[in-house]
Amino acid sequence: MSAEAARGGSSDRGFFGHPRGLGVLFFTEAWERFSYYGMRAILLYYMYSRVEDGGLAIDEGSARSLIAAYGASIYMAAIAGGWISDRLLGARRCTLIGGILIMFGHICLALPAGVAALAASMIFIVLGTGLLKPNISTQVGDLYSEQDVRRDAGFSIYYMGISVGAVVAPFAVGTLGQNYNYHLGFSLAAVGMAAGLIVYVLGRRSLDERGLKPSNPLKWTSIPRRRILTVAVAIAAIVLTIGLLVAFGQLTPDRIVDLVTLLSIAIPVAYFVVMLRSDRTTAVERSRLRAYIPLFIAAVMFWTVQEQAATVIAQFADQRTDLDALGFTIPSSWFQSVGSFVLIISTPFIAALWMRLGKRQPSTPQKFSIGLCLAGLSFLLLVFPSLGDGLASPLWLLGSLAIVTLGEIALSPVGMSATTRLAPAAFATQTMGLWLASDSAAQGITAQVVRFYDSESPALYFGIIGSIAIGLAILLLIFAPLLRKQMKGADVDSLESEKPDAPNAERAGSAGKTENDRSEDEGRH
Repeated sequence: MSAEAARGGSSDRGFFGHPRGLGVLFFTEAWERFSYYGMRAILLYYMYSRVEDGGLAIDEGSARSLIAAYGASIYMAAIAGGWISDRLLGARRCTLIGGILIMFGHICLALPAGVAALAASMIFIVLGTGLLKPNISTQVGDLYSEQDVRRDAGFSIYYMGISVGAVVAPFAVGTLGQNYNYHLGFSLAAVGMAAGLIVYVLGRRSLDERGLKPSNPLKWTSIPRRRILTVAVAIAAIVLTIGLLVAFGQLTPDRIVDLVTLLSIAIPVAYFVVMLRSDRTTAVERSRLRAYIPLFIAAVMFWTVQEQAATVIAQFADQRTDLDALGFTIPSSWFQSVGSFVLIISTPFIAALWMRLGKRQPSTPQKFSIGLCLAGLSFLLLVFPSLGDGLASPLWLLGSLAIVTLGEIALSPVGMSATTRLAPAAFATQTMGLWLASDSAAQGITAQVVRFYDSESPALYFGIIGSIAIGLAILLLIFAPLLRKQMKGADVDSLESEKPDAPNAERAGSAGKTENDRSEDEGRH
């Protein structure tokens, strides 16, 4: 056996030393993110702009709530998309079908067909992103064996594709949409998704064959008839309820938003209840799961602030910012690129800092506290330019977006890592789904919160939300030692000082998957 094979490597090094399939997935995801973030950069403006300006003249508060509910629905759909791939279609079919649905969604927006086209677009893009997003990441993991030393670097390269698409999109789609015509901007987003599909189809032979089939196919004959009947009755009841609401004119946008909010909160609560009460969760795992709950709440609060970039912050950029301050008119959609740009520049330095600190680095709860505190500061910073009646310098907004992005770097990767370490062995993949649900719950809550934003006097709004975030960050910091103790040795800087309880040591050992196993679970979800 060659040294390369012993390391778990592969002879395929056609894409910067990585498998050729990585290049296919890199450019597919870059184009998909280009289409999504380009669409998102101008969607709010399209919704609340006057009809004579090419918009839909939707009430500003309703527009903000709908976009937040839209984001929550996408993350909930991603959880279902992972299940459909694993049990029914396989990752490659899901990715292809998802991309086609996303393209149709952008085409709907490209047509001047009013609110009906907007509704159809949202449905297509929610379903499509739910199928594509978790499954294209799965295929990146399938390109490498668990022992391949290139695996982590491959995911880093793939993640850069996401960031590149997110940075470029607001400049291209935003400029075209705001300066010329919204429908032309949405057309460019559709072209971007079409380009991603072309790359994916032409490069499909470079992808791993495991993605052609479901990893855990559903055996219909083994499902009890009673369960099938229960599911069928539940689906029929939901369809009937929706039909009656539509027939009587009760299925209004506000009711849809309220329903999404309710589901986005109920799903993670159900996850926690099932895992805590399960016989397959050991005592050590149950303690770790209880320690994870405050981290989850902190993550929800963080995303509640960060995800307002597409709603409240976008409106602040459009209506309360001096877009001519730098000597030329800045399209307000350009500010949507700031976060991704800061993410690309700062992530290597933050990662190097944690590596350099080693065992002296902050604990997981402390890192969460830092991230949440930065999110709160990003909103408090906007209080100052909001106190006056004039337009704010764009530097205030740039600073706010940069600060919350630094908070994301401190919290988001650490959150994924903590999820893999604190997850019960029997629920490893579901717990990663729970992490995704934190963003869904946050946007569901945001759909209600953004209704209170007053574009004429936003200082109070920014002050209250920023203060709540910092207050929770301080509470988390105070209780950090207690949470570390509840983690039973799972925190990165306490592996040697904390040991599992003796009676459960053997079971905890089997419950603690290897990092490669956990990484595979994360990628699969």
